[in-house]
Amino acid sequence: MNLPNLITFSRLLGIPFLLYGLYNPTPQARWVCLTIFLVAALTDWLDGYLARQLNQITDLGKFLDPLVDKLLVFAPLLVLVELEKIPAWGVFVILARELAIAGWRVNQTTITGANIWGKLKTVSQIIAISLLIAPLSLAWQLPTLIAFWLSVVLTVISGVIYILGAYLFS
Repeated sequence: MNLPNLITFSRLLGIPFLLYGLYNPTPQARWVCLTIFLVAALTDWLDGYLARQLNQITDLGKFLDPLVDKLLVFAPLLVLVELEKIPAWGVFVILARELAIAGWRVNQTTITGANIWGKLKTVSQIIAISLLIAPLSLAWQLPTLIAFWLSVVLTVISGVIYILGAYLFS
């Protein structure tokens, strides 16, 4: 296993701490959770950068990176649903897209990296989850929900574009 893949795998280590902290309603715990989440999200960029720079792009990395990304996204989203911060059906839409793309990829002979829409989806989800985790004042409630719904919309758009692109160019 090369360095970029180890970094990808290391992202998993923060998830149990993130989940534990989200159930602690103190502002300090939420700031710690936000830090854990952002550091883990930053490693998503770092592993891709290193894989390209070190010429260590592998099929394992192409498979493992999106899988770990999904776990990093769904773990806090599911807790936030349970804490009644966001509606479950919005998370279900995101989950449905991710399962559809994963199912599509299973039947492909080659694994392709994320396109610009996939990257926008990921960034929008990171922003939305960060705002949902952060212990912000009530003045941030509307912008936070807008960020969440924007991430849902970008998730759907990126999924449609991915499947249409793969279908049209196969």
